[in-house]
Amino acid sequence: MQKQTLNADTSQLSLRVYGSSGPARASVVIGGAMGVRQDYYTPFAEWLSSQGFRVTTFDYRGSGDSLPDTPDGGLRGFKADLLDWAGDYEAVVDAAKAALPDAPLYLLGHSLGAQLPGLFKDQDKVDGLLSIAAGSGYWRDNAPRLKRMVLYFWYVLVPLATRLFGYFPGRRLKKVGDLPAGVILQWRKWCLHPQYSVGAEGEAARLSYGQVGFPVLALSITDDELMTWRGTQNLINLYANAPRTFERIAPADVQASRIGHFGFFRAQFDKTLWPRAREIIDGMVRLSGHVQERRVANTTA
Repeated sequence: MQKQTLNADTSQLSLRVYGSSGPARASVVIGGAMGVRQDYYTPFAEWLSSQGFRVTTFDYRGSGDSLPDTPDGGLRGFKADLLDWAGDYEAVVDAAKAALPDAPLYLLGHSLGAQLPGLFKDQDKVDGLLSIAAGSGYWRDNAPRLKRMVLYFWYVLVPLATRLFGYFPGRRLKKVGDLPAGVILQWRKWCLHPQYSVGAEGEAARLSYGQVGFPVLALSITDDELMTWRGTQNLINLYANAPRTFERIAPADVQASRIGHFGFFRAQFDKTLWPRAREIIDGMVRLSGHVQERRVANTTA
């Protein structure tokens, strides 16, 4: 594993690159969930790299190892929103593609990491998206346990705490994690709109999602405490013109008592869920090869 830094606009991002032991047959960029540090994905990233992939993880600006370069690394007054985070994600994709330009590149998006690719400005470098435990954050699509407290969260806790601290002190409140004010307030806007990101951001966002042509396969976890089956469908269907596939996974399918929103990346699933992710990406690699062959044939005809 190599630690790297990447300049994205005015911010410096922390990256970790996991190289395969031999020639990598594809690149995989892991887009993390809201408030989850890239450290969390290390065991899975190491395993996936051992399967022949070049894997990149990163922290969005203002989070994890990509905290602002200030004496205290503080978030008070730090300027960042979800569109900036989409730009961070895309900058990491650009770097990964430049490092392995002749190989296909796939996104593995966990929760938020499967929401932001629809807002990329240039989607041509991406050959596919594997969405894990992702769905619309619209509050009526939330799982029942979350729905019982989410209106208090959005209408009371988030506005008051963010105004008081100048950022959202999620670690102190044991909610989500520390987030820049612009991120949490924009996410609030998304989560209160029935059409989520495209409803909150308007026609430009709807068109951006609609321009995605790479395949999207969504793994929905039946005991996800945050995302419902309906929420997953509503999110993935924003990619209106992309080939879309859905797959439901229950804990019993992998001889487990629980998976939940975060469990997929735990090492206990290195013989069950992780190989399924590899199979999906391998299938996309084969599909990308056929597409590339057709393009070459069309060019030489």
